[in-house]
Amino acid sequence: MIAKVSKQASQEQLNEIVSIIREEGVQAHVSHANDGIIVGMIGNVTSALQQRLQQHSVVQAVNKVSKSYKLASREFHPENTVIEIGDVRIGGGELVVMGGPCAVESAEQIDEIARLVKAAGGQVLRGGAFKPRTGPYSFQGVGVEGLIMMAEAGKKHGLLTITEVMTPEYVDICAEYADILQVGTRNMQNFDLLRKLGEIRKPVLLKRGFSATYDELLNAAEYILAGGNKDVMLCERGIRTFEGYTRNTLDLSAIPVLQQLSHLPVISDPSHGTGRRELVEPMTRASVAAGADGLIIEMHTDPDNSMTGDGVQSLFPDQFARLLRELEQLAPILGKSFNTAKAPAEQFAVSAHA
Repeated sequence: MIAKVSKQASQEQLNEIVSIIREEGVQAHVSHANDGIIVGMIGNVTSALQQRLQQHSVVQAVNKVSKSYKLASREFHPENTVIEIGDVRIGGGELVVMGGPCAVESAEQIDEIARLVKAAGGQVLRGGAFKPRTGPYSFQGVGVEGLIMMAEAGKKHGLLTITEVMTPEYVDICAEYADILQVGTRNMQNFDLLRKLGEIRKPVLLKRGFSATYDELLNAAEYILAGGNKDVMLCERGIRTFEGYTRNTLDLSAIPVLQQLSHLPVISDPSHGTGRRELVEPMTRASVAAGADGLIIEMHTDPDNSMTGDGVQSLFPDQFARLLRELEQLAPILGKSFNTAKAPAEQFAVSAHA
């Protein structure tokens, strides 16, 4: 249920409305829209409470929210959520680029990649310390040691860090070392994990399950929001279809659809979305054109020999740097801002590749 309040309402009148709602044991969430103030209600909104609100002088309407997700909905929260981490603002008109390897392999590897991400103009270093793999004998990550390596590399080169958390038991340790916690596609509906993430005060990147609908993704986000953590990003990372040429099918329509349904920032993952290096660059540009608030892109100094086997979807450093320079030109055309470090090209020298 939402109450639409006149934008001319005083703070005293708004506080009175919130008090009326809370007296009935119902949660009240206030947000501001261009044409008024929205007070969202979570809980048992009785007909008596609804009638009492409708009789208030500054309440214009009381309406039911039909969607199963409330806090994540655009109806509850008309204005865009902007997540601020240091001097990085996600969802506020600045294009945010997260770059790095699928997995942290060594201190030397993640330090060098952090240097290259920073030099190219990226703001966030990505890397997995715990890796959920399809096969039990595949490389599973280096664990807590990898978290420490990445935290040190990020701090040294002035980057935020993002890493995947797989179980509720590892939320606290990941939150200690990383700036953003990522929920992978296989864990999108791990509700115990989502509830735990709702208890912390670190931003969460929630990846869409590879067979999940938009409603299922938004209801998963609702678990985190309902716990009190308001800093949630949605990530389109490709879905499973009948097409076998690409690893997944990157659903570009998800970007504008999710932005219509929700106020949460939307990030695109063209690396997992395609699984093919030669498609990452065009799908990155397409994601920005579709309105993405940010990108998470795999980059590796030696992708063909990466320990995870995901090198086929990882850009070489010079490709990553060139792509970010293209985004610097493209972003303003599409209403975004993005500035690279304009580092010398020789900083991205790698072995010859196709």
